[in-house]
Amino acid sequence: MASLLYRLGRFVFRRRWSVVLMWVAVLGGVVTAGLLAPSAPADSSSIPGAEFSRANSLIQQDFHTATGGASAQIVFIAPDGQKITTAHYEKVMDEVVAAAAKSPQVTSSDTPLQTGQFSKDGTVAIGDINYSVKNDDLTAETTSTLQSAIQIGRDAGLTVEVGGDALSPAASDTALIFSLVAAGIILLVTLGSLAAAGMPLLTAIAGVGLSVFGIMALSKPLGLSSTTLELALMLGLAVGIDYALFIVSRYREERARGREPQEAAGAAVGTAGSAVVFAGMTVIIALAGLSVVGITSVTKMGLAAAATIAVSVLVALTLVPALLGLWPRAVLPRSLRKASGSGSPLTAAQKDKANLGSRWAAFVLRRPLPLLLFGVIGLGALALPAAHMRLGEAGNAILPTSSTERRAYDEISRAFGPGYNGQLAVIVTADGAVDPKAAATQVADKIRATPGVVEVAAPQFDQAGDAAIISVVPASAPDAAETTTLVDTIRAQRPAVQAQTGTTYLVTGLTAANIDIAAKVSSALVPYLLTVVGLAFLLLLVVFRSVLVPLKATLGFLLSVFASLGALTAVFQWGWLAGLFGVPATGPLQPMLPIMLVGISFGLAMDYEVFLVSRIHEAHSRGEQARDAVVSGFRHSSRVVVAAALIMISVFFGFLTNTNIVIKEIGFGLAVAVLLDAFVVRMTLVPAVLALLGKAAWWRPNWLERVLPRLDIEGRSLEKQLAADAPQPEPEKRSDAAHAVGGAPTIEGEPAAHGSVPGE
Repeated sequence: MASLLYRLGRFVFRRRWSVVLMWVAVLGGVVTAGLLAPSAPADSSSIPGAEFSRANSLIQQDFHTATGGASAQIVFIAPDGQKITTAHYEKVMDEVVAAAAKSPQVTSSDTPLQTGQFSKDGTVAIGDINYSVKNDDLTAETTSTLQSAIQIGRDAGLTVEVGGDALSPAASDTALIFSLVAAGIILLVTLGSLAAAGMPLLTAIAGVGLSVFGIMALSKPLGLSSTTLELALMLGLAVGIDYALFIVSRYREERARGREPQEAAGAAVGTAGSAVVFAGMTVIIALAGLSVVGITSVTKMGLAAAATIAVSVLVALTLVPALLGLWPRAVLPRSLRKASGSGSPLTAAQKDKANLGSRWAAFVLRRPLPLLLFGVIGLGALALPAAHMRLGEAGNAILPTSSTERRAYDEISRAFGPGYNGQLAVIVTADGAVDPKAAATQVADKIRATPGVVEVAAPQFDQAGDAAIISVVPASAPDAAETTTLVDTIRAQRPAVQAQTGTTYLVTGLTAANIDIAAKVSSALVPYLLTVVGLAFLLLLVVFRSVLVPLKATLGFLLSVFASLGALTAVFQWGWLAGLFGVPATGPLQPMLPIMLVGISFGLAMDYEVFLVSRIHEAHSRGEQARDAVVSGFRHSSRVVVAAALIMISVFFGFLTNTNIVIKEIGFGLAVAVLLDAFVVRMTLVPAVLALLGKAAWWRPNWLERVLPRLDIEGRSLEKQLAADAPQPEPEKRSDAAHAVGGAPTIEGEPAAHGSVPGE
């Protein structure tokens, strides 16, 4: 692999203008296609075979009602001491609903008088507006019409709030701007060159643009939602910057060793590029593996994110060396530019001097056991809240109180009860009953007698008269454990009801759907986690040809992922430091979050494992003692790994500003996972374990040595090839030249080639 990528890097470097123009043309075409494509569909969490999915299919089939469009619950609150049921206010409410319904995107509208949605004390009423498109596709005219209609009620003295999602704010660019600025600062501090800092940003933006606009172009035919776009943006930006950073850093290192620019680009792509390919493959496999969960939206998000990672890898391997060909000296640090300009590469002493990374590794090696115990105990303590993690959907209850959606939710809960915001829909199929209407009424009576039910509406039949929808209001809130118990109870009594009435029914509604999704995710989490851990072990076994190194890596991943789940539970469910992280209200974690977090954080954890341990393995394979190899590996890779981790953390934390709670929680979870995995597991526990194991860390049985393939992602064979291909000057001349330049650096005992390319 290293030799193949080396040739690719040299080829791209030579054909830099052609490659850059090709990427510009491809990006322009994809952007154009994305801008002209129809908008993405509404988010869907359907699960083939799940009860709520089957029930929704029946609703569309029997009642010809489409689901997924935006909705607005217009909540009217009478002034203190007055009733909303007076003739004056009833007229005002009719005017408001009629004004809101003037938009061509409205499919249905109902006044409180039509629906009968009045509180028992007569102070609150609800009108409903339904739209043909999701909230992201509502035109400015539609939302303006709704807001103008609301103002009519407010001018008449009523308090009017709007629930549902029609007025949900669109995602802002704050996260993207914050991420780019933070990444730019970190790159500039790390690399010390505007060109070197700008190149990873430029290539990452190109890769993200290609991925995002590609998803936009395919969103309609493939059903890719807006959440998929947000996830692709988040991951593409983070890994795109990191992958480019690793190759640019290795290029600078190869130039410091005296290589010509073209050779340095080839060597960088052959060595760091091999690690990029392997790391990208682990992320792609983990994300694509989300399809086994069986949740349509998770599958689509996983596959789209995997495609984004593939694009990032391709950009790093081709566009980055092409840009290095355009600016071969601009990306170098100032000291190396001066040395290169004078014809004197950096000396071995300059390149191998101690830095913060090697000093940290030496610190860990002096006291490995205490640091290992401290890290494991600390991560274990952070993981404890995960044992109390609840999955569910709290809806508008977790929005800030400054939003009209949250105020509408609270008013409905106060006036109608907490369960009114999470009504269940029972779909009765009565075609096997002698009297379908009487049978459906019996079903309603049976459900009404179930503990935990406060209200059951009369059955609403379809045109054929053999199917009915029964609305059920629980006594508890949508995200309460009691509501889950109620849904399970209603479903459990189905056989008895069917035997009595000759009917059958299915329970759906947003609350029931979230319960089904949470149950599906909970049942799939452990098998998926075991699959991911097993995959990690096998992949690292092949890469490092060691038994204990992969075992250490997978155990470290488990520690970091459970600790990040514990932090999520503490902040988003318990409310610890919620204000600091911009969490307006607590509630259960989003049902899809744990499975997404495991898949994504696995790939990112393997990134740092590969980039860090591969340099340690490279030093060890050259004959360095085990402890010296750790220090050497940290000297060459820790600075870049730290910068890459900080960039990812800043990108993920930037998405805490997103209004989408799924993206907010994923951003926080991934930021914490990267923080813990990079700085606690990889930078502390890894050297501590390697110090304690010594040579045994690289042990493998003989039979395993024979069957394992040789990937050589460190580029050991490539360096031997380069050394063999290097020109061999006369010994006495080499000695004189070496003394003339103060000791030219060597590679594997061979003289380093150095020079320049045209235009450097």
